[in-house]
Amino acid sequence: MIEPFRIAILQPDLDDLAERLVRTRLPKPAADEPWQSGVDYRYLSELVEYWRDGFDWRAQERRLNEHGHHVVTVGVQNVHVVRVTANRDRYPNAIPIVLSHGWPYSFLEFIEFADHLADPVTHGGDGTAFDVIIPSLPGYGFSPALSDGPFTEKEVAILWHRMMTAEFGYERYATYGEDVGTTVSDWIGALYPESVIGLFATHAAFPPDERMNDLSPAEKEFREWLRVKWETARGYSEIQSTRPDTLAVGLNDSPAGLLAWLLEKFHEWSGPDFEEAWTRDEILTTVSLYWFTQTIGSSFLPYYHGRAHSAALPLVDVPVGVAVQRGERGFPREYAERTYTDVRMWTELPRGGHFTAKQTPDLVAGAMRDFFASL
Repeated sequence: MIEPFRIAILQPDLDDLAERLVRTRLPKPAADEPWQSGVDYRYLSELVEYWRDGFDWRAQERRLNEHGHHVVTVGVQNVHVVRVTANRDRYPNAIPIVLSHGWPYSFLEFIEFADHLADPVTHGGDGTAFDVIIPSLPGYGFSPALSDGPFTEKEVAILWHRMMTAEFGYERYATYGEDVGTTVSDWIGALYPESVIGLFATHAAFPPDERMNDLSPAEKEFREWLRVKWETARGYSEIQSTRPDTLAVGLNDSPAGLLAWLLEKFHEWSGPDFEEAWTRDEILTTVSLYWFTQTIGSSFLPYYHGRAHSAALPLVDVPVGVAVQRGERGFPREYAERTYTDVRMWTELPRGGHFTAKQTPDLVAGAMRDFFASL
């Protein structure tokens, strides 16, 4: 069942947020250098002030409601979805595609990208267009957490496939994901090859342990680079994986705390393009979405449940196109081919960062059109 949905945050919730922001108190930083020991308090303080005195949630709400929002019921599970469809007169052969976001994302980071995909000519492209489905992951934004079991990417893939076929009526479709959503996308390709036209990735799959034998020199070098890179950057993951409830109490109660937790990742993972990639309104719209829906705790479930319930990703036998995101430059093709058995396209994006489609919607959309046109 598919029903229309509109974003309409209650005024008392906005009033409560404003009151909490007035009472913000920030501690002293552990290090003098900005961003060295976590979030930059100067930048955070300016954003808190703007959130309190300048940010207009209602304006963002009106903008977001210009797109088609729905609640899709799949069995006992409700899923919030944004649907951006191509004009059938202009693009009669549009390809259905499901986009799966990650953490600390939401559907918001895929909106501009979806517009590029659904109407390439208007956005400076040509050729292949897409009917875009952007579901909010269970436990994120307006999608409730999974009602009948732990959050695993495999279970979400099963849910997405049922949604795309039984509810939206697509016999075959394409798939793309980032971060947590990458693994959802990979599982869709692994489980339903007969239904998947092709899989596009900017966060290519990492092979499970059983497929890590006889690594090439390039693979060993890449893995060592990742080890060094994450040695002092994995603290967020460790606590979200082991003590999510304790962390969630503070972040669910303090808007400044929530902003700090998400802002640090926006800054760190966006790379040198952070200032260009995120406006203050974009940052605060995403953080406000987490705040108003009170989903920061449930957004940790992929990390917490993943420690005990995640299964090894099987081989993916559908056609795959990869445009390596800037944060993983140097990703060896042979490393991805330990999971993807049919890589038809391999390239590296010249700019952007972890939030790939958000930061470079034109580049990703162009590469995706080229890949699917080749099929």
